[in-house]
Amino acid sequence: MAHVVVVGAGLGGTLMAYEMKEQLRPSDTLTVVTKDQKYHFVPSNPWIAVGWRKPEDIEVDLGPVFAKKGIAFRPVAATMLHPDSNMLELADGSTLAYDYLINASGPELAFDEIEGLGPEGNTQSVCHVAHAMKAYEAFEAFCKNPGPIVVGAVQGASCFGPAYEFLFILETELRRRKIRDRVPMTFVTAEPYIGHLGLDGVGDTKGLLESEMRQKHIKWVTSARVKKVEPGTMTVEEVGDDGAVKATRELPFGFSMMLPAFRGIPALRGIEGLSNPRGFTLIDKFQRNPKYQNIFAVGVCVAIPPTGATPVACGVPKTGFMIESMVTAAARNIGLLLRGEEPRHQATWNAVCLADFGDSGVAFVAQPQIPPRNVNWSSSGKWVHGAKIGFEKYFLRKIRKGTSETFYENLALEVLGIAKLKQTVEINQ
Repeated sequence: MAHVVVVGAGLGGTLMAYEMKEQLRPSDTLTVVTKDQKYHFVPSNPWIAVGWRKPEDIEVDLGPVFAKKGIAFRPVAATMLHPDSNMLELADGSTLAYDYLINASGPELAFDEIEGLGPEGNTQSVCHVAHAMKAYEAFEAFCKNPGPIVVGAVQGASCFGPAYEFLFILETELRRRKIRDRVPMTFVTAEPYIGHLGLDGVGDTKGLLESEMRQKHIKWVTSARVKKVEPGTMTVEEVGDDGAVKATRELPFGFSMMLPAFRGIPALRGIEGLSNPRGFTLIDKFQRNPKYQNIFAVGVCVAIPPTGATPVACGVPKTGFMIESMVTAAARNIGLLLRGEEPRHQATWNAVCLADFGDSGVAFVAQPQIPPRNVNWSSSGKWVHGAKIGFEKYFLRKIRKGTSETFYENLALEVLGIAKLKQTVEINQ
């Protein structure tokens, strides 16, 4: 009998629980540990922040779903991992022993690394549903007295897509309220160019996103390092290719949303051989930690090196389908280990992304997500907005039903030639 523990119940952790349950033997047990009782569909947070959704529209109470599937649920934060003794401490003072542990904890949001950044400071966030609700309140107040808007992602950020989404969703909502003409908009990003996305671009994301910004009269600052954020003013350094500061700007704003850098959660940070200096979990090609081989990791908490040097630090995003491919590989590999076999499944890390702009959007497919790629495609149009709405409804239904994959999803991916696992060839010796 083995006890498998999943830490975290976001996109990666919830799907991990569903797929891991299918891989267990009858005598094995599965426990999910997370600080939140409810799952929230994070890609919908930008819509929450402008009032297009309410929290209850995008949430699922995980307790009943897990209970129906026979998965133990502990909605308590993890506080300390002891990998040498296979023990996890929880915030309520209890401990959990495990045979296998999957880190799907997501990130800790590093607002504190920049003075004045974040919901407790002078900017808003769409990283969490509670942040998005606070942003909505701030946006409603802003609309009564419009002024400049600054949106973007700070140095060290690795999640650039939602910054672009929120920028254009805001622009759409301002036009609907007929106050766009009173709102200068600036996009501030650590990326070396618009559409880099932490991936050195996908297809023509540079051209597509620059064109959208020009058409909508949005200015931008790239290779930007945010020094501090005071009430109504953001101090930004523009960094040249040689790493030297070439200009310092003070950008006024009446409303600002800036995505922070991420780091690993404290419970798994600073453990030699397990995590890198930012606290992200080190893994091999099987999603397994090289030192502690009964620990796996999926999702945002995984350590991935940047695609290349940039004047200002840019992380690599972990997009939804990329995370799903990690989940499938990790679940099947643990299933093999439970049966005395060696891991052999490798995630493709393919990316399929729909970036909604409120009335249009940009979509891209990158196979694999990190270059060089076999497929490198992007497109834009009104169809993306409709596709994003459809995907939201589909994914939430999947979470509520306790299903990681469906026949229709697998069929669609097969038609598109998109796989979660790398093809492997077994050689008889």
